Amino acid sequence: VQLQASGGGLVQAGGSLRLSCAASGRTFRRYRMGWFRQAPGKEREFVAAIMWSGRTTNYADSVKGRFTISRDNAENTMYLQMNSLKPGDTAVYYCAADQDYSISDLVEVYDYWGQGTQVTVSS
Repeated sequence: VQLQASGGGLVQAGGSLRLSCAASGRTFRRYRMGWFRQAPGKEREFVAAIMWSGRTTNYADSVKGRFTISRDNAENTMYLQMNSLKPGDTAVYYCAADQDYSISDLVEVYDYWGQGTQVTVSS
């Protein structure tokens, strides 16, 4: 499966952005998917994940209550709605997918990755 992330940009603290991840290739709806981010000089970290049905989700503690992950299997697209953004959210955001049946926050289990989209939050 091929993934294409988009929607990043520059926003002031407290603002919002919506990231999209368009998938093509194999049957999108059977994949677990996730968002990860990587700030300069830091390791890639988990942000949020969602199972194929869309009913099971998981979030990093740092984004709970501010970010919402969702997916539209008919449109082969996953989303990350980011509200109340903070300067600490500044990073390149990557979407990822893997064909498995349990939700995961581990970078190493995801086989497919998008190219990343830059999110910059100014103070």
